[in-house]
Amino acid sequence: MEKKFRITVEGKPYVVTVEDITADAQNIYQDTASAVLSAVPVAAAPVATAPVAAAPAASSPGAAGPGDEVAPLGGVVQTIHVSVGQIVNEGDKVVSLEAMKMVTHVVARRGGKVVNIAVKPGDPVDAGQTLLTIG
Repeated sequence: MEKKFRITVEGKPYVVTVEDITADAQNIYQDTASAVLSAVPVAAAPVATAPVAAAPAASSPGAAGPGDEVAPLGGVVQTIHVSVGQIVNEGDKVVSLEAMKMVTHVVARRGGKVVNIAVKPGDPVDAGQTLLTIG
């Protein structure tokens, strides 16, 4: 009797057909050459994510613009040290992130006016995610 199973290996789902040979106990180890395991990739179902109202489309990793300050590592926003409209200088501390009970301070890479803050305290962030924009 054959059974089909869906398994996931390294995040990729497969449908596997397995033959049940327990009813034929005397032939359990005799016919290993004819055992066939076929793996067919299965299209992954799309995963819905909750929209983030305060984050613009450029907040995804890798999509940072020239004035964007991005998270250097994944973590949780602990403190935002600036506000929209505030003038900052290069090197000023703008955001503090907590990751693994350690606090990392994000500093401005350029001077200018803070035009957008894409996160709030308590928000989880990924490495490369836009935290705020300096214009």
